[in-house]
Amino acid sequence: MSTTTAPPRDGGPAPEAGGKASIWRRQLSSYPENGPRSLYLAITVLATVVLYYELYIQGAVATQIITDFNFSFTGYVFVSVLGNLIGAFASLFAGLADRWGRANLVVYGLLITGAIILFGLPHAPNKTVFTVLFALLSFVEGVVLVATPALIRDFSPQVGRGVAMGFWTLGPVLGSLVVTSVSSSTLDSHPDWRFQFYVCGIAGLVVFVIAFLGLRELSPALRDQLMVSMRDRALIEARAAGIDPEQALKGHWKQMLRFDVLGSAFAVSVFLLLYYILVGFAVVYFATVYGYSEARGNALANWYWITNAIALVVTGVLTDRFRVRKPFMIVGGLISIAGSVLFALAATDPDVDYYTLARYFVLAAAGGGMAYVAWMASFTETVERHNPAATATGLAIWGWTLRLVVTVSLAVFTLVVPATSVLVDKGTRVQEIVDEHPDEVAVLSAIDPEASAALSEDPTDIDALSTALGDVARQQGASDDEADAVSAAVVERAPQLGAVQQIDPDTLATLQAGDLSVAPTAIGQISEGLGVSEAEAGELLVSLAAPDVQADLESIIPYATVLQEANAAIPADDLEYLSENGAEVQEAQADNPEQWQTWWWVCIAGQALFLPFVFVMTGRWSPRRAREDEREHEEKVQRELAALGR
Repeated sequence: MSTTTAPPRDGGPAPEAGGKASIWRRQLSSYPENGPRSLYLAITVLATVVLYYELYIQGAVATQIITDFNFSFTGYVFVSVLGNLIGAFASLFAGLADRWGRANLVVYGLLITGAIILFGLPHAPNKTVFTVLFALLSFVEGVVLVATPALIRDFSPQVGRGVAMGFWTLGPVLGSLVVTSVSSSTLDSHPDWRFQFYVCGIAGLVVFVIAFLGLRELSPALRDQLMVSMRDRALIEARAAGIDPEQALKGHWKQMLRFDVLGSAFAVSVFLLLYYILVGFAVVYFATVYGYSEARGNALANWYWITNAIALVVTGVLTDRFRVRKPFMIVGGLISIAGSVLFALAATDPDVDYYTLARYFVLAAAGGGMAYVAWMASFTETVERHNPAATATGLAIWGWTLRLVVTVSLAVFTLVVPATSVLVDKGTRVQEIVDEHPDEVAVLSAIDPEASAALSEDPTDIDALSTALGDVARQQGASDDEADAVSAAVVERAPQLGAVQQIDPDTLATLQAGDLSVAPTAIGQISEGLGVSEAEAGELLVSLAAPDVQADLESIIPYATVLQEANAAIPADDLEYLSENGAEVQEAQADNPEQWQTWWWVCIAGQALFLPFVFVMTGRWSPRRAREDEREHEEKVQRELAALGR
């Protein structure tokens, strides 16, 4: 077969594979041999990995970013909401901007994102600038991450599409794996979150240089055709001379607005809800539910990403080997649901250990990877069934749908897990206070919140003091009967207790030693403190000597002293913060696991919804029928080549 090609229709010579290209023109006028083709695929996959690395890096250090920029957790989530919303419409823009060249979108997108990550975000002076820069990053990512799968499709015939898409879908997974691997290895030695951005930004600019020098793309006339196998190469090149790219794209948006394209794009978007929440908030989840450090949380996430990466490549090979995609989507979806259900159930199990969670992650990740790579291959084939020239348009619709679904889900996410917002916004400072004063906080935390609040407003509130000292007694080891007796004694001896509280400790100690010479001083302190006459103050002082009063006071004073010392040990600002927020944080800690579990059920529902949409996509269920289709296509190619005299 001859591989002679017609000159490109744009009026200028396109650089050949391995040739010297200009800064802008990167189109190939002939379909490349396997060597150069593999190089272009490898560069595209590498670019995808680093782009997702850049997009996900903030998730590894989310708690530090929230603290440094004084974000609320909800505010930080809405930074991601804004980014995904902008990225959604950037994906549509990628379909329009495709005429600039898919390779150019990737190459110069890498330059912009690398600069934002290295120079912009880590040096943002405030959260407003950080948000704006992240929005710009999301826009560029939304464009580029449509261009990369389009390039993968262009350089991979359908027979090898599963493997090619397996490597492309490694992009988000390996991007996540790089994030967690680098952060879990370096956070202890480089705790400043900016270090993670510096490493990521340098990696992005290095890959930009590689792509700038080596990345090419097919001319529109070549890529606008359906290619089933490499044996179609000669026919595709022969046809290219007669293809008008503008005519091939006529009505391409309308052609893609079909149920099998839109429905399957929506289905995979909800299927990936679990993945996207893990990307952004796995560290937050493990920190707030299980108390893991950032490094340990990232290390646990590695189990998911590594398993997912292996599943993507292996499944890609298998789908090409058996020539079918749909069975792998169904089996993978069911496996993913099983692992996700176990992971969700573990959210409310305080005794679940690290390696049990890792096993659930492995199961969910294996199924998710299997279903997703088969879907990506099938989706591009579904788009090609309508119009091979509209591949970028179909992928733009997929990117738009995916990011809109993620945008809405993130907005709903904050409503489902409000306890996490409390723990992230207020829990850190409360925990710092607890760590500095564990015994004192244990005493104060044992007190009924309403009683604690009442005492903060009025320390002489007898009912509140009665409840508080009974709670302190229980916390210190007293039985319920003993604690109830203390509470009753507080109410019964309220006047005497009030008098004792007004006497200076040194004066009180002198009186208790039997030295009555300080009695006038004590009477004056009682009179002034309680606002009573000296006669009434004297009567109160005398009543303190009664045996039954002394017995009750002896049961009360040890716990009153414990409470007083606890209050005195904690700085006033910390005590006020603990008083205002401690109960709310404690309640959030109790509610948080169940709220996360509810969200995991939402993600599982999305995975279940994915399954019926598999049936609307193109492709066979039977490997035998798929091979028959391939043979029929090969015979058709041979007949057409014979008719062309080749």
